[in-house]
Amino acid sequence: MRHQVSKLKLGLPRDQRVMMMGNLATSLVLHEKIKTTKAKAKALQPFMDKLINSAKKTDKTMAMREVNAILHSNLSAKKMMEEIIKRYAEKSGGYTRIVSLGFRPGDAAPIVQIELVD
Repeated sequence: MRHQVSKLKLGLPRDQRVMMMGNLATSLVLHEKIKTTKAKAKALQPFMDKLINSAKKTDKTMAMREVNAILHSNLSAKKMMEEIIKRYAEKSGGYTRIVSLGFRPGDAAPIVQIELVD
């Protein structure tokens, strides 16, 4: 049974949802801020927190394997392992910020900007 299991499914099957989260995470690591819908950003926030925490492990080989399995670009994985984990070495959580930007003109979906906190 699924008692008290909360996960944003975004109306997608599991494999498509995992690929979309990987794509969003890759873009967020490379550009450090992206514009997306509010629902996708709220689903991406805990995903990125878990990814950064797993990258901060002491065993760098296992951390690199986990990061490469999720991120879809070698450049983004390299940036994660070299820059981002150094930036958040003493921080234990709260790596991203969501800022509301308004509504999309076509379908009035709420648009937000999710960014890595300095």
